Amino acid sequence: MSQPPPPPNQPPQQPGFGPPQEPSEPQTPAPSAPATPPTPPGQPPQQPPQQPPAGPDLNKAPQPQPQPQPQPGYGYPQAPGTPPPAGPPTPPQGPGYGYPQQPQPPAGYGYPAQQPGPYGQPGPYGQPQQPGPYGQQPPYGYAQPTVPMQAQAGQPGGGRKFNSQVAIIVSAVVAIALIVGGGVWYANSSGKDDDKQTTAEGGDTKGGKGDGKEGGSGDGGAGVGKAEEKAPAATGSKVLFQVPSPKVPKGVTTISIAGSWLTDSVYAKSGLSEITGYDRKTGTKKWMLDLPGPVCAATPHVTEDNRTAIAHKPAMPSKTNPQACTEVAVIDLAAGTKVWTKNAKSGTMPVSFNNVTIGGGTVAAGSTSGGAAWDLATGDERWAPKTSDSCYDAGYGGGAKLVAVRKCGSYDQRQLHIQNVDPKSGDILAEYKMDEGIEYAAVVSTDPLVVAADVGDSAGDGSGISDFFSIDNKTGKLRARLSAPGDEFAARCDAIYRVENCTGVTVGNDRLYIATEEHDSGGESYSQTNEVVAFDLATGKQTGQRADAGENYEIFPLRMDGPNVIAYKRPPYDKGGQVVSIDGESFEETLLMENPATEAVRDVESRMSPDYSEIQFGQGGLYMSSVYASDFTSREKEYSVIAFGTE
Repeated sequence: MSQPPPPPNQPPQQPGFGPPQEPSEPQTPAPSAPATPPTPPGQPPQQPPQQPPAGPDLNKAPQPQPQPQPQPGYGYPQAPGTPPPAGPPTPPQGPGYGYPQQPQPPAGYGYPAQQPGPYGQPGPYGQPQQPGPYGQQPPYGYAQPTVPMQAQAGQPGGGRKFNSQVAIIVSAVVAIALIVGGGVWYANSSGKDDDKQTTAEGGDTKGGKGDGKEGGSGDGGAGVGKAEEKAPAATGSKVLFQVPSPKVPKGVTTISIAGSWLTDSVYAKSGLSEITGYDRKTGTKKWMLDLPGPVCAATPHVTEDNRTAIAHKPAMPSKTNPQACTEVAVIDLAAGTKVWTKNAKSGTMPVSFNNVTIGGGTVAAGSTSGGAAWDLATGDERWAPKTSDSCYDAGYGGGAKLVAVRKCGSYDQRQLHIQNVDPKSGDILAEYKMDEGIEYAAVVSTDPLVVAADVGDSAGDGSGISDFFSIDNKTGKLRARLSAPGDEFAARCDAIYRVENCTGVTVGNDRLYIATEEHDSGGESYSQTNEVVAFDLATGKQTGQRADAGENYEIFPLRMDGPNVIAYKRPPYDKGGQVVSIDGESFEETLLMENPATEAVRDVESRMSPDYSEIQFGQGGLYMSSVYASDFTSREKEYSVIAFGTE
């Protein structure tokens, strides 16, 4: 699985503006491969609703380009006007994102002592890393959290009893975590459980309209339906609009701007402490919703009536109070209003949430302190953490169903329970118990149910994935285990905090579609390429279907569109990106969009890596956005959003 390229220069070595203290699980040290730095800030628009300023030269005619030279493999952004290196780069050594990390002593101002901020990027060279939300690393200069030990009461247990949750939190810092590798064979036993089992409510999220998350970890295409994305008469796109990166507060290195959503008429994007709704075609501001603090977690799911959920801080962080991610809110994306805001407590302490999702009419949020849930329409509490249990809900997958990743036992005897739960009561409908020693699992799809895990830390590349597990969400039995070695496949998941975040993979047609690693495209050139291949979820075997990226392109599946796969092709240094539709049966590719190849456009697009950005596509529009605002810049203008359209 691919590693992000090294940064172009050395950023300032100072702690970032991190999240607050929160108990987290013990981590083991592992160096992280550097990634493309987040998009540095420009000046945020301060006027009332208006069209965002057009960036310099983004639509001007193509300029004469340097003659291509032998170049590194696809995905290596090039400096404008600079010929590529003469050969493929040496890949970074050591595991990257997704690996548990060693606790570090507190740093200076803004130093976080809990999970990293959303969509984190890699920190300074030589610093231990810990993934942030949505499967990414903290930015350059972003200080790393100390990792207090989670004490567990009693022995591992499987029952939820409505809303049973976390054991008592102990604020003891450990020097190193023990990750029990365990074997590679898995138990299918569902275990004895006294919980009442009822029927889950149906799914509530839309499909096939660009509302699924980047990486395709949406509803998995439970209802196949019809493909909605059609090739336009002219596939060449133009820049619809771009949004300058907001300027971070004085003394702040970086701050989360995670979260983006697409409806039929609005593209919505998080800012420093607000969410703005833009007209999809013109970029004119339709509304702005002020928040008391930054968004620290967001679900990609959007309901049929255009509602979504976020977790945010109750105030802007400061040097003396970094703030915890305690507030969960439902947002109306059509009106630009907050429907309700809630929080939860574990004992007497407010819970700081790591993730949030929507499934079956319920908003659910998980953390190392346990999970909580509320009625989507009213905000009425459905369950909350209990400190008397030896198990806790670390996170949830949403969409068509609601699935909990429940952790039981002490950290050196951890067992994960993958539970299909009733979204109204929290009762267990079906349960699959993974073998002890598997510390983390990510939910790729809830219907069909597919989870990803790094078994025995065998992925070897920090992707968080060595195997996928296809589970019957009615019986809890394992249907098939899909082996996805890290040196062959390019998907990645942040199973540590953002349970629902995976990139380079999507699920539909009872198949798993995954990007392969880059490899030589053949011949005597240095060109590289990759493919999207399919696995049968019933057998665990590859189907033989392959969709090629093309020479020097790298293809990433984004989401399902009925029976088809929508994929983004990251281009070589001298071309624009593409969006294609892959027929679910024939694997024939249909070009839906090709972006301009002008230097100014390529410069912005190349910074929106599919692994470290948010990408939304729907109705002929492609929306790419960064997930951090930062003061790391040597440029006159930086963008947090760039939008392309063919109409």
